[in-house]
Amino acid sequence: MSMKLLTTAVVALALSAGAATAQSGPVSSACKDDLAKYCAGKSHQNRDARACLESNKDKVSAACKSALEQTGGGKGKGMGKGKS
Repeated sequence: MSMKLLTTAVVALALSAGAATAQSGPVSSACKDDLAKYCAGKSHQNRDARACLESNKDKVSAACKSALEQTGGGKGKGMGKGKS
């Protein structure tokens, strides 16, 4: 196996592990049904799914809303809204 191929395989594995982690946090757990209902097809990469949930915050379940408020930019501020 060439060094370039090995490096590519290691990078791909690391990226896929990161994506799996991003999809198993408190928001993913609490918002599973809301993601399917309001944000189907949105990627977990680049925070697209979270941005979609934030934009539908008035519609999502109480558990999902709570998870959004307790995580993210500024913890409890969602999407960095608490930054000065």
